Amino acid sequence: MSIRKIQSFFGKAVDVRGGDFVALWVQVLHFAISHVVGENVDDIGKNFCFLCVDQASKGNEKCGDAFHEVGCLRIEDYVVGPEFISAEERKGVDVVESRLDVGAMQGMAWGMAKVLVGLSGGVDSAVAAALLVEQGHEVAAGYMKNWINEEGIPGDCPWEQDIEDARAVAKTLGIEFRVIDLIDSYKNRIVDYLVEGYRAGITPNPDVWCNREMKFGVFLDYALDQGFERVGTGHYARRRDAADGSAVILRGADPNKDQSYFLSLMTQHQAAHALFPTGEMLKPEVREVAERFNLPVAGKKDSQGICFLGQVKMSDFLSHYVPDSPGEIVDVEGKVLGKHRGLHLHTLGQRKGHGVASPRDGMAYVVVGKRPEKNQLVVGWDTPESAGLYSKECVVGSLTTLNEPFDAKRMVDAQPRYRAKAEPAVVEPLGEDKIRLVFNQPQRAISPGQICAFYDGGRLLGGGVFETSGVEAEV
Repeated sequence: MSIRKIQSFFGKAVDVRGGDFVALWVQVLHFAISHVVGENVDDIGKNFCFLCVDQASKGNEKCGDAFHEVGCLRIEDYVVGPEFISAEERKGVDVVESRLDVGAMQGMAWGMAKVLVGLSGGVDSAVAAALLVEQGHEVAAGYMKNWINEEGIPGDCPWEQDIEDARAVAKTLGIEFRVIDLIDSYKNRIVDYLVEGYRAGITPNPDVWCNREMKFGVFLDYALDQGFERVGTGHYARRRDAADGSAVILRGADPNKDQSYFLSLMTQHQAAHALFPTGEMLKPEVREVAERFNLPVAGKKDSQGICFLGQVKMSDFLSHYVPDSPGEIVDVEGKVLGKHRGLHLHTLGQRKGHGVASPRDGMAYVVVGKRPEKNQLVVGWDTPESAGLYSKECVVGSLTTLNEPFDAKRMVDAQPRYRAKAEPAVVEPLGEDKIRLVFNQPQRAISPGQICAFYDGGRLLGGGVFETSGVEAEV
C-alpha cells in the first residue's frame, strides 16, 4: 500500500509523514486497514514500518517508539541499502521503498580479522567485543586512557572504575586487555580544541571531534601500528561495503539510539577500518546479549557526559581554562537587561542560565546572538520572529565526505544537531572544503562551531562545521 492510499483513507488533514500521524494512529492502523480497507494487514504493516523508518531517521522519537510498538523488527529489515528515501524523492508523498539496487551493497560478510576493540567500561562496547569474539575474529581490548582530571574540576569522572569494568569484561571474554595512555594526544586534540573554540566565541562539539581525532584517529593509528586490521566500537551505526569497495556508514538499526551523527567527520580511511557490531541491534537486544555472555556491565547505566570527561559541567570545565570576562546582556534594540560572566559560557538558543527573567508569562528569553566587539550577549523572545534565532542559509566549513565529494549543487538531508531532525536542504560548493547550505525551512539556533551531518536518506554522506548562520548581521 502506498502512502497516497493511506492519505486518501485518513483524509488530507492528516500529515502522513509527521510524528502526529504516528502517535495518533499507531493503535488503530491495523484495525482500520483490515476491517475497512480490506487489504493484507502484514503488507500494510510493512509499509507503516517504512514510514516509521523515514521519520525516525530524521530524529522523530515518537516514530521511533511507534516503530517498536507496532511490531516492526529493526530498520535493516525495511531498508536494504545505504539510503531510506532520497531527499529529492521525499518531496513526493507516494514514495516508500528505497531505490537502491540491493546488489550494489555488500553486507557484513567481511573476512575474519585481527580487531582491537575500544572498551570504555560500558555495556555497548562490551557487547561489541563479545559479538566479535563470537563471530570468530581475533580480538583484543584496549581502554583509551584520555583523561584523569588532575585539575580537580568538580564532577564525576570515574575513569578508574571504568578501567576495572573494562578489565573484567575482557577477563570474562578471555581476551587480552590493554590500557593505552593517550592523555597527551587528548589534551592536544580535544581539550585545546574545546578551549580555543570557546575563547573564539563558538560552540565546539567535542563528541564528534573525539571520534575523528581519538577513537578513529590516535587509537586507530595505534591499532594499525600494533598489527591490528580493524578497530571495533559500540557505536549505534552500521557499516557496509559499496560496489566500488569503499566503506559506507548507515544509520543504526535502532532509530532511538542511532549515533551516525557523531561519526559524520570520519574519513574514508577511518570508516574502512571500523566495525560497529552493536549498530545492527536494538538497545534492548544489546542488554540481552550482555546477559547471555554474563558480562559484568550488563546492568550498568549508559554514560551521559562529555567524551571521556564524565559527568563534568562544561561551565566548571571552562572555568579552569578560560577566565571570566563580564559584560552586558542586551535585547536586540540594545537595552541593557543584565550582566553575563563571559560570552564563552553561552550559546545560541540557550533558554536557561543567562540570568534574565522574562516579564511575559509563557514567553522565555533566549540567546539570539553575541556582539564580541562590545562583549555583549543578545537575548530575544523564543519565537520564529526573533532576529538571529532562526535561519535558512549558512556556511559550513571543514567539510568531510565519505564516498562522494560535494562538487556540484545537490539535495541532501542535513541534521544540524544530534537530536534534531534531518531536514531537506541544498548544498552548493564554495571551494576550500566549504559549502553554502540552504534549508527548505528555517532552522532554530544554528550555532557556529557545531556540527552538521549530511545524509542521503539513511546513508551518511559526511559532515562539517557551521561557520556562519546567515543571520548574524541582524543582531
